[in-house]
Amino acid sequence: MAAAQAGAQEPAVTESGRRAKSLDTDYFKGMYATEADPWKFATSAYERAKYQATLEALPRPHYASALDVGCSIGVFTHQLCGRCDAVLGLDVVPSVLEAARARCADCPNARFQFAAVPGQWPDGRFDLIVISEVAYYLDRADLARLVARVEGAVLPGADIVLVHWLGVAHYPLSGDDAAEGFIAGAKGFAQVLKQSRTAEYRLDVLRANEAAPAR
Repeated sequence: MAAAQAGAQEPAVTESGRRAKSLDTDYFKGMYATEADPWKFATSAYERAKYQATLEALPRPHYASALDVGCSIGVFTHQLCGRCDAVLGLDVVPSVLEAARARCADCPNARFQFAAVPGQWPDGRFDLIVISEVAYYLDRADLARLVARVEGAVLPGADIVLVHWLGVAHYPLSGDDAAEGFIAGAKGFAQVLKQSRTAEYRLDVLRANEAAPAR
C-alpha cells in the first residue's frame, strides 16, 4: 500500500475492517445512550459463565486491593468484592459508574472512578488487576501504554487477569492480538501463570515478578 501523504488524515478503518485507532469515550457513551446494559453483562449466560470461570482462575483466595478496568455496570465488580479487601472499578461513562455504585451499594469495600485508560489512570498499587473485555478496544500504541500503566501499578507478586472474547468484531485488535500483545509487552515484569480457552473467549493469568532481593 502506498504511504499516506504527509498531513493526510489516517483512515478510520483498516483494510481488515477494524478500527485503526482506539475507541474513544464517545463510542461507549453512544452504546449506553439507548440501553443501560448493551452487552448484557447482567443477563447473558456467556457473561455469567465467564465471570464464574474468572473467579475460579484467580490464583489466590483473597486479595488486598483489586483494580477492575472497564467495570461497566459493576456486575463482575460486585462478585469480586467478596474476594478482596478493596476494589476500585474504572469506566468512562458517568451514568454507568452510577449504575455500578448502585449495584455495589452493599459492598463498602467497592469504589468507582472515571478514567479513560490508558491516558487516565488511578493512583495506588494493586495485588490484582483485571482487564476483561477491554484491551481489544485499544490500538497497539495504546495497548503498550496500558501495559506500562499496569507495570507501574502492580505490587510485587501481583496477579493480572486478561479475559477477551474471540469473535469477529470491528475493534482495533482481536481478542488474541490483544492478549498476546499484552503478554509480550509485559514480559519484563510479569509472566504467564496459566491460560485457558473456550470457543468464545480466552483467559490469561499473569504473575508480576517479586521484588528484587536486597543486596
